[in-house]
Amino acid sequence: MSHLQHPVWVAGASGLIGRALLTELARQPVQVHALLRRAQDLTPGLHLQLHLIDHQRADLGGGLPAPEAVFIALGTTIAQAGSEAAFRAVDLDAVVNVARAARVMGARRCAVVSALGADTGSAVFYNRVKGEMEEALRSLHFAHLLIARPSLLLGDRTQLDQPGRSGERWAQRLSGPLGGLIPKRWRPIAAERVARAMVLALAQSGPAVHVLESAQLQDLGTS
Repeated sequence: MSHLQHPVWVAGASGLIGRALLTELARQPVQVHALLRRAQDLTPGLHLQLHLIDHQRADLGGGLPAPEAVFIALGTTIAQAGSEAAFRAVDLDAVVNVARAARVMGARRCAVVSALGADTGSAVFYNRVKGEMEEALRSLHFAHLLIARPSLLLGDRTQLDQPGRSGERWAQRLSGPLGGLIPKRWRPIAAERVARAMVLALAQSGPAVHVLESAQLQDLGTS
C-alpha cells in the first residue's frame, strides 16, 4: 500500500460505503480524516480524525491536512433530498467541491462512488447527474482517478440511523437463493466489497482514469 502512506480524506464517511471505507482503511498504514457534515457516532483515534466541514466553501471550512488521496462516497436520493436541485447539490456539487479542495491541496489520487449507468447523455436524471459528476472530476486531472460504479448496494442503513432505500430493499430480496442467476454486472453488491475494491485499486498503478463497473468491483472486492 505504498501509494497510501500519507493522510487520506474520506468524504461521506457516515454512509454505507463510507463506513466500510473507514473499516478497510483502518487495516492500512494511513492517517484517515473523515469529513462529515454533522456530528456522527464515530470514535476518533490515533489513525482516525473527524472534521465537520461545509461543502459550500471552497476550502471546506479550513483546518484540513493536505491529503495524498481522497475517497468520496457522498450520495443521496431524490426522495430523501426533496427535489432534483437538492439531489444535484449533494451528488454533483458537494462531490466536485471536495475533490477540487483535495486537488488544490495536493492530492494526486481520488476514488469516487458513482453508479451503474452513469452517463451524461442518459434520459434518467439520476444517471445523468452521476455522469456529469464523473466528467467534472476528470477535468481536475488527478494522477489517478478511480470511478466505482456499483449496482444496488447491500447493507443495513438502519444500523447507521439512516432511512432505508427502496432500491436497496429490492437488492436484499434479489440477493437470496436466486442471486447467483443475476448477471454479475447487475447483481446487488455489498458495500464492504465496494470499499475493499476501491482501496485496493487506488493503491495500484494504473491509468489516469480507471472505471470499475460493478462486475469488476465484485471480483476485486473478494480478492
